[in-house]
Amino acid sequence: MANKKKKLLQGNGACVEGAIYSGMTFYAGYPITPSTEIAEGCARLLPKMGGRFIQMEDEIASIAAIIGASVTGRKALTGTSGPGYSLMQESIGYAYMTETPIVIINVQRGGPSTGLPTKVGQADTMQARWGTHGDYNAIAIAPSTVGECLTETIRAFNLAERFRTPVTVLLDEVMGHMREIIEVPEKGDHEVFNRVKPTASHEEFEAFEMTENLVSPMASYGDGYRYNVTGLTHDTRGFSTNRTDESIQKLDKLFYKIENYKDEIFKSRVELVEDADVVFISYGTVSRAALQAMQIARKAGAKVGSIQLYTIWPFDYDMIKKATANCKTVVVAEMNMGQICHEVKKVLDPSKKLETVQRYDGEIITPMELLEKLEEVL
Repeated sequence: MANKKKKLLQGNGACVEGAIYSGMTFYAGYPITPSTEIAEGCARLLPKMGGRFIQMEDEIASIAAIIGASVTGRKALTGTSGPGYSLMQESIGYAYMTETPIVIINVQRGGPSTGLPTKVGQADTMQARWGTHGDYNAIAIAPSTVGECLTETIRAFNLAERFRTPVTVLLDEVMGHMREIIEVPEKGDHEVFNRVKPTASHEEFEAFEMTENLVSPMASYGDGYRYNVTGLTHDTRGFSTNRTDESIQKLDKLFYKIENYKDEIFKSRVELVEDADVVFISYGTVSRAALQAMQIARKAGAKVGSIQLYTIWPFDYDMIKKATANCKTVVVAEMNMGQICHEVKKVLDPSKKLETVQRYDGEIITPMELLEKLEEVL
């Protein structure tokens, strides 16, 4: 078997490779540090393969453009960072309501406002779940290596297409700009999911029909199917409604099409928690530090385990409860003032101690900081 092709890539570049592998052919975006390399990569590669790249005037236009592209049948992507992600929120809500599959890569930096454009942060974690108004269910995932930037971007597109929903990939500045040598996957190495197309006649077609799995087949504009797309609460044909039964049915659909299949969406890395006195919980770049700190501590004889969250939203409360059942202390490490730690606290047994390691000064959390915390709690 021939050796696979290898590339030295930034995390941002690996996201581009993963998106193209998934079949993404449309990118619209506005340059913003530290995500700009995603736009640059798409601008360079998409025209060579018949895809389309467009630089929009701002992030509001960018998210609107990829929603429009997705409705026409394209797999569509945009990249941004905190301020741009904030501007996109109203239209992300529109994509939830219209059940339009899109992927947003948010390479986080320090904030709020313009904040620390060239520094690292993880303060958009809650925004990825609660950023837009109304009731809905969100999917957000977080890679921790350059290779995972590629594979998790593929997973993001698969989830978007599978559930007809926006999906956010949460990187951070360090992850976006880190360079590692990775294997470039060949066709067939990873599953690529494409949205389900309708088989009903043009007369019988309902764009938002209530199917068994709550995910409606999606026709592309231009396929000959007539349907309405609106951000108003709508019936199964897409036309606005104020009827309470239809409104409840629509919002239940948005929530339960994800809630009922969350076991399919959840992904985590749980290591050495069975006998651990202390368990680290982390995601993104911080997981690299947590895994190294765990390994150092184990070599020194300390019983330490680790939980790395690849899927942040929906949050896997059951896994957290089960994986922390035997420990005495849980240490949640994140580059913000405390966001996921509140979700952990909801399910942590009161007999266990919850500690945090937080940085929000634009610098990364290091293994030594986590080891220092271990000395305090052990």
